[in-house]
Amino acid sequence: MRTVLFFALLLFTGVLNAFSSNVFDNIETERVNKRDSLLKLITGAKISENIVSITDFGAKGDGVKNCKPAFDKAMKNAAKQGGAHIIVPAGTYLVKGPIHFVSNVCLDLAEGAVIKFAPEPEYYLPLVNTSWEGTFLYNYSPFIYGYGLHDISIIGRGTIDGDASATFATWKSRQREGQALTRKMNHEEKPLGNRRFGKGYWLRPQLIQFYSCRNITLSDVFITNSPFWCVHLLKSENIICRALRYDAKLVNNDGIDPECSRNILIEDIEFNNGDDNVAIKSGRDNDGWATAMLSENIIIRNCRFKGLHAVVLGSEMSAGVNNVFVEDCTYGGYCKRGIYIKTNPDRGGFIRNLYVKNCKFDEVEDLFYVTSMYAGEGLNSNHYTDVENLYVDGLYCRKVRKAGLVLQGTMQKPITNVVFNNVEIGDVGNAVSFDNTLGVELRNCHLGGRVGVPSMASSSDKLFSK
Repeated sequence: MRTVLFFALLLFTGVLNAFSSNVFDNIETERVNKRDSLLKLITGAKISENIVSITDFGAKGDGVKNCKPAFDKAMKNAAKQGGAHIIVPAGTYLVKGPIHFVSNVCLDLAEGAVIKFAPEPEYYLPLVNTSWEGTFLYNYSPFIYGYGLHDISIIGRGTIDGDASATFATWKSRQREGQALTRKMNHEEKPLGNRRFGKGYWLRPQLIQFYSCRNITLSDVFITNSPFWCVHLLKSENIICRALRYDAKLVNNDGIDPECSRNILIEDIEFNNGDDNVAIKSGRDNDGWATAMLSENIIIRNCRFKGLHAVVLGSEMSAGVNNVFVEDCTYGGYCKRGIYIKTNPDRGGFIRNLYVKNCKFDEVEDLFYVTSMYAGEGLNSNHYTDVENLYVDGLYCRKVRKAGLVLQGTMQKPITNVVFNNVEIGDVGNAVSFDNTLGVELRNCHLGGRVGVPSMASSSDKLFSK
């Protein structure tokens, strides 16, 4: 009888292992098929053949003359001509106020070209339709701004310098009242026209924001000294961000923030940011639920992370996040956290289908961290978030000072269907911390180093020394 039970157990174990392997193989096939089908859809912007120079419109790259009128004239001319490829030659172009794009425009910054924005806040009025931390409102204009456009691009090896260190970068300590008012208006669903901020509210504008746009390409340029988030992609689609370079370490200088946007390729980026490298969002609370525009189909690959957190989903993600691929990325320096999902019972929405493949970090505080209780907010709310289908295959880190793998669900909405495969951490404080989870699998994981062949018993062992 024991023999029969033994062989039955062996058979069951073999079937279970085969089933588990097949499930993982199916996940990998699904990942590749999804990613490849998305790559066929993401084309970025078409570039106009109407080539002009910004100097044709009166710009002078001496760092002294105000070149905003020249950029305004170039954009107006492009609108009349049906588009333009605007060359910015080497030199420093002082711009006292925002550059507002029109459709079918490529801004091409030559090697040695610097667009240097004036730091005085009054230049970024009147207010424009924008958003701030997931709430839709009117605020100072982003320094480069486009609304309702198509086929827009910023390319070339030149520099975009927000020069915000002495003004906007000092505002965070003053923003609390304005920030609280944005959230109050959000929760009370005040009409957009009543949400007018700007002077006296201390809400910093973004450096680059494209809002309700399609067919966008951002490539090669160097970004520094942003007043707030660097690149904000809001309610937009079909976007390529490629080979951007950052030295943007002012307050809340996120690298790329896709929000309520879809079909995005982020690749070959050299991050060096004062906050999140990539932060995927989809609106805050009531505004997120009302817009119902999730962020989805986002591929992040071959990037070098450096800054606060490498890839973040949330916390403003009330409309939902779906289909995010993080592949073949590594580090260019310190990151506090590697992959970070943050939500709480104020948010609602969902996070589904995250695929992490072959990513490497050196030293972090936490490597893979998912929390449904971010910032301790929403404790008296009941808008719990569905977090499910998180797949990690190949995640490596030399040293984790605090936590390796963290899943913090809620009793109302446990985190479900998570697979960790080929996760290796050399040195870790707390390897695994899971709360309120269902269906979590660890395969081929070595957390705190690999264990080799067991040692043989010897006379020095305590058992023999008694």
